[in-house]
Amino acid sequence: MSRINVVTTETATAEQQALFDAIHAQLGIVPNFLKVFANSPVALRSFLGLHGIANGGSLDLQTRERIALALAQQNSCEYCLSAHTAIGSKAGLNGDEIAANRAGNSQDAKAAIAVKLARSLAEHNGDITTAELTEARNAGFTDGDIVEIITHVGMNILTNILGKASRLEIDFPKVTLA
Repeated sequence: MSRINVVTTETATAEQQALFDAIHAQLGIVPNFLKVFANSPVALRSFLGLHGIANGGSLDLQTRERIALALAQQNSCEYCLSAHTAIGSKAGLNGDEIAANRAGNSQDAKAAIAVKLARSLAEHNGDITTAELTEARNAGFTDGDIVEIITHVGMNILTNILGKASRLEIDFPKVTLA
């Protein structure tokens, strides 16, 4: 049982229901973590806005999912790990790649640098080394790409914190942290 209220269609205000309708139209479902976010429509709108903008950037879906998987594992968020395993699989990541991502790596050399940088950003609260930035640039990431990696780290930390703080019910095929 979630420690923070999960807003349902039965309990939603008109504003919350309008947000749910928009989410459902785009995803076909309203995941539980967004139902927790809906306790504050302002917070939910802000997250959806940032998420929408960030997903329109230069990082491909697979790289974004690799980062999400690495951080969900690193931050011990079983909800996010379950969600991004399902989303990553749908995006074309196979089981071996997902396992590599969870371990902070990738079978793709360039993506491995993004995953490594993302984990370091999260672990060190952004206090990364010049060598890490140079490694990312040498792998072909522009400063714009690096800012997008940082943005995705921030969004994933936010959702990891929300998932862990609320202890909400996992509404994706469950993946354990072990």
